[in-house]
Amino acid sequence: MPDPKLPDPRLPRPAPAASVPATTGSLTPLLDRVDSPDDLKLLSRDQLPELTREVRDEIVRVCSQGGLHLASSLGATDLVVALHYVLNSPRDRILFDVGHQAYAHKILTGRRRQMPTIKKEGGLSGFTKVSESPHDAITVGHASTSLANALGMALARDAQGQDHKVVAVIGDGSLTGGMALAALNTIGDMNRKMLIVLNDNEMSISENVGAMNKFMRGLQVQKWFQEGEGAGKKAVEAVSKPLANFMSRAKSSTRHFFDPASVNPFAAMGLRYVGPVDGHNVQELVWLLERLLDLDGPTILHVVTRKGKGLSYAEADPIYWHGPAKFDPETGEFKPSDAYSWSAAFGDAVTELAAHDPRTFVITPAMREGSGLVGYSKAHPHRYLDVGIAEEVAVTTAAGMALQGLRPIVAIYSSFLQRAYDQVLHDVAIENLNVTFAIDRAGIVGADGATHNGVFDLSFLRSIPGLHIGLPRDAAELRAMLKYAQEHPGPFAVRYPRGNTERVPEGTWPDIAWGAWERLKAGDDVVILAGGKALDYALKAAAGLDGVGVVNARFVKPLDEKMLRELAGTARALVTVEDNTVVGGFGSAVLETLNALKLNVPVRVLGIPDEFQEHATVESVHARAGIDAQAIRTVLAELGVDVPLGV
Repeated sequence: MPDPKLPDPRLPRPAPAASVPATTGSLTPLLDRVDSPDDLKLLSRDQLPELTREVRDEIVRVCSQGGLHLASSLGATDLVVALHYVLNSPRDRILFDVGHQAYAHKILTGRRRQMPTIKKEGGLSGFTKVSESPHDAITVGHASTSLANALGMALARDAQGQDHKVVAVIGDGSLTGGMALAALNTIGDMNRKMLIVLNDNEMSISENVGAMNKFMRGLQVQKWFQEGEGAGKKAVEAVSKPLANFMSRAKSSTRHFFDPASVNPFAAMGLRYVGPVDGHNVQELVWLLERLLDLDGPTILHVVTRKGKGLSYAEADPIYWHGPAKFDPETGEFKPSDAYSWSAAFGDAVTELAAHDPRTFVITPAMREGSGLVGYSKAHPHRYLDVGIAEEVAVTTAAGMALQGLRPIVAIYSSFLQRAYDQVLHDVAIENLNVTFAIDRAGIVGADGATHNGVFDLSFLRSIPGLHIGLPRDAAELRAMLKYAQEHPGPFAVRYPRGNTERVPEGTWPDIAWGAWERLKAGDDVVILAGGKALDYALKAAAGLDGVGVVNARFVKPLDEKMLRELAGTARALVTVEDNTVVGGFGSAVLETLNALKLNVPVRVLGIPDEFQEHATVESVHARAGIDAQAIRTVLAELGVDVPLGV
């Protein structure tokens, strides 16, 4: 007997809609007719495979300009087309976890002509954004948030007596996050009508890790699963041979898909599970979605996709093609960059450190490539750990290592460290543990916008007692700070920006006195205090101006009180510049210290204003925020410095 809770494959399928004539003379004749989900529904099901090809071609054309999320969007195209064909967006809510796989969604919801502006100033966001379109259910950029959002929407729908659909699309990478797993547990308990589409491509940015990923992979090779497929296919062939072939391709084992005796974590949480199914058969996805969306309670549809689908070179190397540089869409050829990134500088430094210190152990939350750790992971595989998209786990695992005598380094983006604030405070700092935080993408990051700008770390880390904070000006100082942190007690944070720096020779390990600032330009009239990225602007602003000094304020905690006291006694005014919010950042630290020392000197604080910064180039955001060289020179002029006009 068929399970009444699952769609019955014996049900007749509705007749396909009449085909819409394609536009002639165009490379995308079907897509040219689609400017909304309503337009999409005018196409027949037989036309959907061709439409998905055209959407992929459009995504490749747009992404060939560089810096965009290519492989993940290509992998999700069939799924997105099927969802919009069946659902009625924006009334029905479609939530994309992270949002970087949603380019097809943007194209199908009236934003195709704006796609060339994506991640550019004044243009479309690289992720879904509520203020951008009514079709974007959530504003997102970080992983693992879609399920809790979807639960909230389902609860709100039911509380208000509404009946629209709620669908969350989450990748298997995002499912490694504790927030997603906790939400699944609550979703099963609340038992509200909603659909969760698990887009399983075995990838986040790097390869996925962890027990859940092993479960997904192991499922498809279990003996009962293989045997069940054969038995199921024979039973279903008598009813529908095409459906039987589809189920075989997707490794389905009749209609239960799971042997009841097998271990299914989703069922254990109270969720109905269907799958895995082929995520690149758009017509069968439509057929399944039409039935699953009418079921009561929460359902998980496990869809298997291939990252980079439809583009041979992206399928072959989905890690590189996750967010490639500018390339030729026909050949995939691109010009390799010889620039040396801050991430590469960090990776080289820790690889050398670990070679000389067996206590060094590097942990990353799913950012091996982004944090420059590919080389390290190969050189020291037994002292490397990728915990998946679980920043809290990364930090507390480091605490456990430190308690047993290791010197762990947590390599993490600034905006992702926000998620682990409690662990830094509670698990590391209270006991003054020897953990180093290598904070990449600190400051404005540019095209990824508000969700990824790392402009809060100085403020929230400064509030933690005993935590030391350094801002290297170049790769040599980065090495010096990392080495110092590994040799001294307590927690350290070393913060560096997105972008490039000068390469230094292997074995370069300068000595550094932690907490000591450095005078880079003499001048006692007005002195500019800046560290990290902001220091470059300070030096440019002060160039050629007599009496204007520049200090490399490379330590935010502790500040160099000795030098600050000297400057307060000789300078007419101080100007602090930082690539961090002005609220509680470096400028605030200077003011607090001057107050504690009972010193009175005028201070102008320049930093990121107390508002979220939208995507644009780093230089453009810095100019808008008032921390670039020209903005500093304007402030110097206001303070009475003779600044030549037009400079």
